[in-house]
Amino acid sequence: MGQALGCIQVDQSTVAIRETFGRFDDVLQPGCHCLPWCLGSQIAGHLSLRLQQLDVRCETKTKDNVFVTVVASIQYRALADKASDAFYKLSNTREQIQAYVFDVIRASVPKLDLDSTFEQKNDIAKAVEDELEKAMSAYGYEIVQTLIVDIEPDEHVKRAMNEINAAARLRVAATEKAEAEKILQIKRAEGDAESKYLAGLGIARQRQAIVDGLRDSVLAFAENVPGTTSKDVMDMVLVTQYFDTMKEIGASSKSNSVFIPHGPGAVKDIASQIRDGLLQASQT
Repeated sequence: MGQALGCIQVDQSTVAIRETFGRFDDVLQPGCHCLPWCLGSQIAGHLSLRLQQLDVRCETKTKDNVFVTVVASIQYRALADKASDAFYKLSNTREQIQAYVFDVIRASVPKLDLDSTFEQKNDIAKAVEDELEKAMSAYGYEIVQTLIVDIEPDEHVKRAMNEINAAARLRVAATEKAEAEKILQIKRAEGDAESKYLAGLGIARQRQAIVDGLRDSVLAFAENVPGTTSKDVMDMVLVTQYFDTMKEIGASSKSNSVFIPHGPGAVKDIASQIRDGLLQASQT
């Protein structure tokens, strides 16, 4: 109805391109405009000034021959003061931007290995943005921002990377476990050595006490019983200890069987051996 009366409405954030007899005439801003169609005026089309986003997926190869898919997000908009250029100079803006993105990414990524590609994705985004800004400004478009939102290696490469990472972590864990076991064994050995050292001191003191007690007993018995020698007293003490030992072995329910000579002659031999051993220990 409005067009029939020669009026047209242009929405907010949009401009209209007016032509007269097929030739560009003016850029109509948002609002109501008079359009004398009888004088050859017509609307060639509308151009949005809103911010638009284009996601581009580009497959390329890195320097170490790994195929990756780089996902770039391009945010752009048409400039109001260059609306005629944006409307007339490009027939398909999105394909034009996509071609520039492909060109820059496929020129930048092959110079980097896979790890460097992940580390320098901001540099890649900046290179894409600079190239687009230089190229698209001539067509009336502004590149607001360029983001590299994802870098996807081949599925087999991702699986291999995960396996390498897992192997490295397992190697570190095994090293830490071995180090802990080493420290535990060292501490256990130190404790065992200390325990044996203290046990040796106890045995030495015990034997020294036995020697001192036997010596005192021999001297006291020789003084109280005239005519006895130290040898007689020692033989009697050793025989008494021998029978006490046999009694303890027989009385204990958990003791192992011990077979030793137990005749009178054997007792004398045992007494002689024990006495000689004690005398040698006391002399050293």
